[in-house]
Amino acid sequence: MTFCIAIKVNEGLLALADTEIVKGDERVTRSKLSTVNDDHQSWWLMTSGLRSIRDKAVTYLEQDLIHCVNPDQQLFELANRFGHALRRVRSEDGESLARSGLAFNLHAILGGQLPGDSEPKLFYLYPEGNWIETSVDSPYFIVGRTYYAKPILDRLLTFETPLKYAASLAFLAFDMTRTSVHDVDFPIDFLVAESGRGSMRQHRYARCDLENISSWWNDTLCKALENFPSNSFDELFLV
Repeated sequence: MTFCIAIKVNEGLLALADTEIVKGDERVTRSKLSTVNDDHQSWWLMTSGLRSIRDKAVTYLEQDLIHCVNPDQQLFELANRFGHALRRVRSEDGESLARSGLAFNLHAILGGQLPGDSEPKLFYLYPEGNWIETSVDSPYFIVGRTYYAKPILDRLLTFETPLKYAASLAFLAFDMTRTSVHDVDFPIDFLVAESGRGSMRQHRYARCDLENISSWWNDTLCKALENFPSNSFDELFLV
């Protein structure tokens, strides 16, 4: 499976993607975060779903970008371009995948900033090729394993959250997910794009790099539980 999360706050964008791919009894490490970062454009793409759909759609997108006469000036145009590539793959492979019992299930997150964008943008693309954008009231997207991460984000993340704290929440969302499932794990790719800087910084972290944070979080939760005001439930227990 997959865990990819992207967050947009007032200070910028960040993305986190696990690298675990499970194929039967085989486990391999593959990047799920593709980036383009040069003097003219700065954007990245993360996906969940069948790898074959992802690779074919990204290949079509790359070829389309090579041959386009007028480069995209805003990120929503690139989202439209990738949506078109998805629909093309669906028209070519959708029926054969369905006959094999496989769903056309690619979900994608596209983030970054092109020359015509006044600020970094973040889009979620559905398998049908349509998309939605983050808003002040909805500052994050997750693809893949989504259920375990949402509670901490919905409780603590806002558009005004500092980018560094948002990165901490993204990691905790990943850490909570990997402890509950077997197909999400380290290493993780982390990317940050601060508003106004126009470039991205990316780093891959192994388990040993961040295990101190996981241990600290577990210890903190245990101590918080010890101090929980459980006397409110006294009537349920014999004294």
